[in-house]
Amino acid sequence: MTLYRKPLSLAVGAVLSAITFASVAQAAEFDLTPEQPGRIHTEKSDKAAAAISPNFKFAKQGYLTVATSPWDPPVGTYATDAKTVVGTDPDITVLIAEALGLKLDLVPVAWADWPLGLASGKYDAVVSNVTVTEERKEKFDFSTYRQDVLGFYVKSDSKITSIKEPKDIAGLRVITGAGTNQEKVLLEWDRENVAAGLKPVEVQYYDDSAASQLAIQSGRADAEFNPNATLAYSAAVSGKTKLVGIVSGGWPLTAEIAVATRKGSGLADAITLAVNELIASGKYGEVLKRWSLTAEAIDQSHTNPPGLPKPNS
Repeated sequence: MTLYRKPLSLAVGAVLSAITFASVAQAAEFDLTPEQPGRIHTEKSDKAAAAISPNFKFAKQGYLTVATSPWDPPVGTYATDAKTVVGTDPDITVLIAEALGLKLDLVPVAWADWPLGLASGKYDAVVSNVTVTEERKEKFDFSTYRQDVLGFYVKSDSKITSIKEPKDIAGLRVITGAGTNQEKVLLEWDRENVAAGLKPVEVQYYDDSAASQLAIQSGRADAEFNPNATLAYSAAVSGKTKLVGIVSGGWPLTAEIAVATRKGSGLADAITLAVNELIASGKYGEVLKRWSLTAEAIDQSHTNPPGLPKPNS
C-alpha cells in the first residue's frame, strides 16, 4: 500500500540504502545506445484506452506527445548519438503510450519550459521526474509512477559519513537544484538549524552535473543533495562520490513522482489505469529493474493523490 503524508521511517531508509548500494554496481552496465534493444514493451490495454475522454484533444492525432527533460541518467539522458532520449522516464513513457494504443512523440525540453507547454496544449503530458505538489495540482492532473527519493553524496574520501537530520548539514556547503523540492527541504533544514543557533548552510547552485561534480572534487562544496537515482549512477560510474544519507523528497512527508497532464483534460485517469495494469503485468517492475531503480517502485498508481503542501500552509 502506498502511503501519503507520513514520515519516511528509519527502516524504509535502511532498505533503500541497502538496495541502492546493491544496485549501483550495475550502473556501468546501463544501455545508453539509441537502439535500446533491451527496452520493455507492452500491448494495448482496451480498458485504459477507453478511459481517455472523448473530448481530449491530442497535440498530434494518433500520438501521445510527451515532454521530458533529459537531465541525468538513469532517469533521463541523451543516448550515445546525442539526440535520442533514454532512461527510466522514457521507458515508462513508451509503455504508457503503447498501453493507450498510441504512437509516442517524446519531446526533449528544458525543465523550466514544460508547465507552459503543457498548459497550452503543445504537449499531452509531461514525464520528467515531476513531484506531486498541492500547488501544481491547481493547474495540472497527476498519475503517480515512482517514489521521490533524495540522496546526500560526498567525495569518496570525505570525513562526512552520515547525513540524516538537519544538524548534520550545519555549516556545510551543499549543492542542490534551484526551484526544486530538494531545495525546499534543504532550506527548511537550514532554517531549523539557524533557529537553534547552529551554523547556516551555504547553498550552491550549478547549471549541470559536471559542474557539480567538479565542485565536490575540488573541495569547493562538501556535499550534493539531489535525486538519489542520478547521484547513485554518477557514484557508480566515477567511483569518486559516496552516499551518506537518504531523505524522502517530501520530507518530513513522503512524496511521489507522477505523469503530469492538463487539469481536467480527461487523460489522467487513463494513464493511471495504464500504469496500474503495467504494475500488475510486471512490465513496470522490469523497467525499474533495468535501470536499477527498484527501490523507488510504487505498489499502485493514483490520480491526484495528496501532494506536498504549499509553502507556509
